[in-house]
Amino acid sequence: MKRVVSVSLGSSKRDKRVEAEFFGERFVIERIGTDGDLQRFAELLQQLDGKVDALCFGGMDIWIRCGKRKYALREPMKLARIVKQTPVVDGSGLKDTMEREAVHWLQRMGIVNFRNRKVLLVSAIDRFGMAEELWNLGADLCVGDLAFGLGIPLLIKSQRLYEFLGAILLPLIVQLPIGWIYPTGKKQEHIKPKFERFYRWAEVIAGDFLLIRKHLPIPNSQSPTPLKDKIVLTNTTTREDVELLGRLGISLLITTTPELDGRTFGTNVMEGVLVAHLRRRPDELSREDYMVALEKLGWQPNVRKLND
Repeated sequence: MKRVVSVSLGSSKRDKRVEAEFFGERFVIERIGTDGDLQRFAELLQQLDGKVDALCFGGMDIWIRCGKRKYALREPMKLARIVKQTPVVDGSGLKDTMEREAVHWLQRMGIVNFRNRKVLLVSAIDRFGMAEELWNLGADLCVGDLAFGLGIPLLIKSQRLYEFLGAILLPLIVQLPIGWIYPTGKKQEHIKPKFERFYRWAEVIAGDFLLIRKHLPIPNSQSPTPLKDKIVLTNTTTREDVELLGRLGISLLITTTPELDGRTFGTNVMEGVLVAHLRRRPDELSREDYMVALEKLGWQPNVRKLND
């Protein structure tokens, strides 16, 4: 039996352990939250190194990309270097393959027609493959990296402007503490309504679920379902998250990773499953390797209707 463990900077309240079968093999999949404690994160990496088949970074990326440039985040890269034996993944391999294909699959199957569709992608550097394919398909795409990452109330519509700003800002941003740019620990447990006009503008809300959740509007007497008839394209949702989206009026929830015992895990976990199965490190795998493995797995996005 293979064991894949996601060590996360996020809240321990979202921890989960399941057993599942992939490629005809049994897997134990675990998510262990460290409540934002970097020292605890490092200790877990040291304890698990060489004892599991894949170690997955949750609650933070190691690698991000903008245009043709790839950047390593300073704190996560420092942590990744602690691990000497077990393959380390952060989900970026699947963000460059599976999430690209997810967008095209939804278009081909007639589930979502992205052409001219108003799409809010809360962070494009975190979902670079998805962002590029949405632009390629002619979506009316606005990315929220400035708003949801840095608190600057602006959306970016132009791909050229997004890549220009990325080339200027990302060499500086990757040096920042991870907690400055992504909700960690107990920050993941609270919703602070903000940027409601961005949510209301969008027909499709896409990207990392914790960033989507971070500023969701709250129902009130004047607007009991503020996100009525909208679509969410994401992953890492729990049963509680699904119930929340249903109450807000979301019509369709699409996750790029499969649901296991009521929970959809992150791309980092699914990448860990593929790496463990293939017995190769992520830097040894090509886009084609990932796609062949996903086809063998019979992967497709998980589509769930929440409201009529």
